[in-house]
Amino acid sequence: MERKTAIDTCGYNGIKRVLITADEIKAAVEKAGKKISEDHAGEPLLMVGILKGSFMFMADLCRQVTIPCEIGFMSVSSYGSGTVSDEVKLKLDLDRDISGYHVIIAEDIIDTGKTLKKLSELLRARNPLSLEIYTLLDKPERRSVDFCADYSLFTVPDLFVVGYGLDCGERYRNLPYIAEAEL
Repeated sequence: MERKTAIDTCGYNGIKRVLITADEIKAAVEKAGKKISEDHAGEPLLMVGILKGSFMFMADLCRQVTIPCEIGFMSVSSYGSGTVSDEVKLKLDLDRDISGYHVIIAEDIIDTGKTLKKLSELLRARNPLSLEIYTLLDKPERRSVDFCADYSLFTVPDLFVVGYGLDCGERYRNLPYIAEAEL
């Protein structure tokens, strides 16, 4: 059954259907935050959000972590202005030594896997105590490299998705849910 919300009729043309509701996201983020808190209690923790897409996920996830943690941001691009992944570019790096931290990367979506594979290799070379990848969405059908997240909140089919930080031409990031968009 196709899900609809009031926002669909309020100027958001191009939304085909809601795939994951705001309530489903909230419950999954709470569960992930609890896992991080239990797994890393008493340990130095650095949570790294990958801008721009993960900003909502990172903010909500950090609020669910009940242990002390530090926060950092990186910006990595592999899409440019289109939807075809090519070269991965580091646009914003961390401003600290991570060798004394357990690092958790919070990512919005893993598609081809190229971006996260390169980023995880870069960060592992900096000798963190551990490195884990938490992704809001995983799209395994699109994988072009051998890469898996440590923790995926949702698996989605090979559709163009927007909302909860994910965009199409910088639009739709503010939607509180994940939706299939028309291209």
